[in-house]
Amino acid sequence: MSEELDQNVNEEHKHTITPINGLYENWFLDYASYVILDRAVPHINDGLKPVQRRIMHSLKEMDDGRFNKAANVIGNTMKYHPHGDASIGDAMVQIGQKDLLIDMQGNWGDPVTGDSAAAPRYIEARLSKFANEVVFNPDTTEWQLSYDGRNNEPITLPVKFPLLLAQGAEGIAVGLATKVMPHNFIELLDASIEALRDVRPNILPDFFTGGMADFSNYNEGQRGGKIRVRAKITEKDKKTLVITEVPFSTTTGSVIDSILSANDKGKIKIKKIEDNTAANVEIVVHLAPGISPDVTIDALYAFTACEVSISPNTCIIQGDKPLFLSVNDILIENTRHTKSLLKKELEIRLHELQEKIFFSSLLKIFIQEGMYKNPEYENSSNFETVVEVLHVLFDPFKPSLYREILPEDFKKLIDKPMSSITRFDVKKADEQMKNLEDEIKVVKNHLKHLTDYAIAWYQKLKDKYGKGRERKTEIRLFDRVEASKVALANVKLYVNRDDGFVGSGLRKDEFVADCSDIDEIIVFREDGKCMITKVADKTFVGKGIIHVQVFKKNDERTIYNMVYKDGASGTSYIKRFAVVGVTRDKEYDLTKGSKGSKVLYFTANPNGEAEVINVSLKPHSKLRKLQFDLDFAEVAIKGRGSQGNIVSKYPVKKIILKSKGVSTLSGLKIWYDDLLKRLNVDGRGKYLGEFDGDDRILQVHKDGYYELSSFELSNHFDDGLILIQKFNPEQIFAAVHFEGKAQNYFIKRFVFELQANGKKTIFISEEQKSKLLYLTSNPAAKVIVDVLKGKTQIPETLDLTLAELIDVKGLKANGNRLSPHDVQKVVLEEPEIVVEEAEGTTSEEENGDGESIPEEEAANEEPEADNAVTEPTVINEPVATPPKPKFERAEAPIVNVDKPETKEKPVAVEKPATEKPKSETEKVKKEDVKTGDKPETAEKTVKKVDFEITNPDDIDIDDKGQLGLF
Repeated sequence: MSEELDQNVNEEHKHTITPINGLYENWFLDYASYVILDRAVPHINDGLKPVQRRIMHSLKEMDDGRFNKAANVIGNTMKYHPHGDASIGDAMVQIGQKDLLIDMQGNWGDPVTGDSAAAPRYIEARLSKFANEVVFNPDTTEWQLSYDGRNNEPITLPVKFPLLLAQGAEGIAVGLATKVMPHNFIELLDASIEALRDVRPNILPDFFTGGMADFSNYNEGQRGGKIRVRAKITEKDKKTLVITEVPFSTTTGSVIDSILSANDKGKIKIKKIEDNTAANVEIVVHLAPGISPDVTIDALYAFTACEVSISPNTCIIQGDKPLFLSVNDILIENTRHTKSLLKKELEIRLHELQEKIFFSSLLKIFIQEGMYKNPEYENSSNFETVVEVLHVLFDPFKPSLYREILPEDFKKLIDKPMSSITRFDVKKADEQMKNLEDEIKVVKNHLKHLTDYAIAWYQKLKDKYGKGRERKTEIRLFDRVEASKVALANVKLYVNRDDGFVGSGLRKDEFVADCSDIDEIIVFREDGKCMITKVADKTFVGKGIIHVQVFKKNDERTIYNMVYKDGASGTSYIKRFAVVGVTRDKEYDLTKGSKGSKVLYFTANPNGEAEVINVSLKPHSKLRKLQFDLDFAEVAIKGRGSQGNIVSKYPVKKIILKSKGVSTLSGLKIWYDDLLKRLNVDGRGKYLGEFDGDDRILQVHKDGYYELSSFELSNHFDDGLILIQKFNPEQIFAAVHFEGKAQNYFIKRFVFELQANGKKTIFISEEQKSKLLYLTSNPAAKVIVDVLKGKTQIPETLDLTLAELIDVKGLKANGNRLSPHDVQKVVLEEPEIVVEEAEGTTSEEENGDGESIPEEEAANEEPEADNAVTEPTVINEPVATPPKPKFERAEAPIVNVDKPETKEKPVAVEKPATEKPKSETEKVKKEDVKTGDKPETAEKTVKKVDFEITNPDDIDIDDKGQLGLF
């Protein structure tokens, strides 16, 4: 009997046994769900993780307007959060440092420097006014029991603002992670208003650390996107750099450590670094002697934490599950949620107002009709009887009431004390009910026009809390910094030509050059082979090395001149070529590929120089002339695989250099990219001209100073530039400026003087409040000045031609006063010189904006002459207030910079010349502007910009550093 019982029990247990792998699977899923939903990922509605939500709920629960010890807030939060006090304290500090929801008192640390907060017992906190107004409303909050069932806590807080996008969030869960970037407070409100108007927003992050960021690959914050953030580095002088803003996700300490590490590795070279950070970031980098500050800035971006790459990943909780949404979709959802919360609040308020009017109406009828004196009412012995009696008494009045009368309503009437009934003021009650009805109309109107009400809500938040929350991170486009171009030459390159080795470890052999450990080197051998390899301690590249040098990628200006003998036929060939695209460690044959081929003559020319050589042939019965000269300038530059031109079919005895040559390449065509604020040779931006030798670039700053610089592509340019062009020491400029000491307006004509590169020279008065107003190089420019004359202040307009008004004077001269009278308005007029395009040229408009002209057309295109009088290339747009003249930037033609394969030089196309005045003081008239063959019909476009001057002190520069100048 017992055996049968045991067998039945075993059979029962077979159906309840769970395999161990099933247990682990369920446990893992439960744990993963808990971490994702209740710990690491924020909710889309309020933008908070559970611990943050519980901290905010505790702060509201304890809120009495005064500061509370952070330790007390942490203790109260532990009623709701089933984890330790350390995690609550850290989360509370993070909320406080975002400076939006919590008012802080004490040392809460500094996320910029990385300093930690003081202990919770020393710091205090309370809810901010913004949090009290936007985050909480018990009537619209959904509640749940806390983990121990003793208290109620909010499922989500009714936040009427895109808090998730304003604060950002970061967390690692099980199987996924989230990284939401913080965005600008004001821009979020503006975007929410646009979303309510059915315009899809396009928001970009804004970091409290400032800096500059490239959001071109942001991808709306979704997976796969990337943000490049850079520190703000300024050049204090040629020996000192100052970092004033650090990238988001770094600290001043981590940036300094990365700079020191790069210096130790030889990537950069600095003398010392100082951390002067206090209220604002200030890291001073002192450069070693002879180190370029521009190259060092690029090296800091390439090798240190001065540039970081951030990969966003907007994962949020919606509907009790994680979702990956774009930040714009999150904002739209937040806006809809806010609108629904506002609707719910209005409906609750409407119900409250209707209930007040309902009960006031009941009380008024109850008292005016004397129902409290009714014998049946007075003699009623229990509540049920009273309700029956009152129902009968109120029957005639029920149609005028907005809802049915409930027993609870009668109980409120019964509970009214007799003293309040006898003192009831009907007139006052009617007035109160009228006010309530007026408020009901307002609420109903808001519900009817809910979108407008929501827009007004966002606008109210912007007006009330937006001050001081302007964008801190500058939106920029960055060019890619190639590490090999900015790496410091920290190793020495040697070569052993006989054994065929190159490297940095061959210190007893021939020195080649200084280079960096990430550079590549190019090697040419006697057998006509070349290869590119990385710098290493010792690398075998083949015997018979004739040339080795550091290799520059995409270098089209380094031209190799070569004469070689073909091994099969014995014929010698001459060729010129550049090495641009190659595969590392692959051998390339520069000859015809025959066995026994040999290089007879070889030179490397960094600027395309072409020398003359003397070729001596071995004696032969058929040869009368054994020596002749060859000029490499007559040989076309072709690809490295070209065969070349025949020198001789007879054996060559020797080749010697007869005379050194000059460059056969045209000057380097330079453009300025206003977005990247960098020079380039790719045709991006404004064409500055061809540069060669000692040519300079002229930069003019809005503060009234100028400087000259080289045309190195690594140069950096300030945001305050108003003019950048090729320097012409003979070009005459005119400037209108306000002189701070004399408190008057002056006009001067001058030329910018030749000076050392990098030297900043001011060309207006150095007195305080002096301002540069206009700058022009147009010889026909004139100013229209409105003045008030005499004591009676009679208005008068003066038409002044600049060339006639004043002669060319020195750079430091103030010039002549615009007028001895009170200047009220200045208008600058500049006729645009229209030049007819020569036949065969192609304008930029015909080729499309930003597209390169085909090479055969580019050969006939000549950029504007260096000494031509043109309008300056303008960098900044003018400010709106006070009104300033606007710049116009004439688009320059984009010329293909690819080197032609033939030896013919580009043909310069002559342009119709602009007739110049006979003297500097002669007035330039309209008919002086000639176009084509009919000067009398030439059209002149005049740019007019009004500029009101009421008070010289009102002339100012906005926060973007913009000034209305010509």
